[in-house]
Amino acid sequence: MKLHTYLNYGGNCQQAFRFYEEHLGGQISMMLTRGQQPNPEGAPPEWSDSIMYARMDIGETELMGSDVPPDRFQPMRSAYLSLSVDSTEEAERIYALLSEGGQVFMPMEETFFAFRFAMLRDRFGTSWMILHERPRP
Repeated sequence: MKLHTYLNYGGNCQQAFRFYEEHLGGQISMMLTRGQQPNPEGAPPEWSDSIMYARMDIGETELMGSDVPPDRFQPMRSAYLSLSVDSTEEAERIYALLSEGGQVFMPMEETFFAFRFAMLRDRFGTSWMILHERPRP
C-alpha cells in the first residue's frame, strides 16, 4: 500500500509544479491538460489549458495535482506538506522561496526540536512545514 498526496489548484497547477521542479529539485513525470485528454470536447474551451492531472517526485515522495474551477478552489487548511532538509542553509533557502508572495504562519526559527522550523502557505495555496530537525536522543 502507498499513500500519495493529491493537491487541487485554482488554475495554477502547472505554475506550482514547474516552480517545485525548479526550486525543490522535483521531477515532473506527467502533466496532462484537459485539451490533451482523449475526449477534450468534454471540457469547456476556456479550460483546455488547465491541468487535468500532474505527477512529480520530490525527494522520496510522489506528489499529484490538478486544477479545479476557481470558485471551488480553497487553499489548504489544517494539512501541510512537511519538507525535511539536511541543513539550516537549505531550510532558509526554501523558506525564502516558498514564503515569497505567500502567507507565513510561523516564521523560520530555532526550536527545541529543530535547528530551523517554519510554517507557511505558498503563493499557489499549498501549506508547508519546513524542518531542519535536531538529532533525536
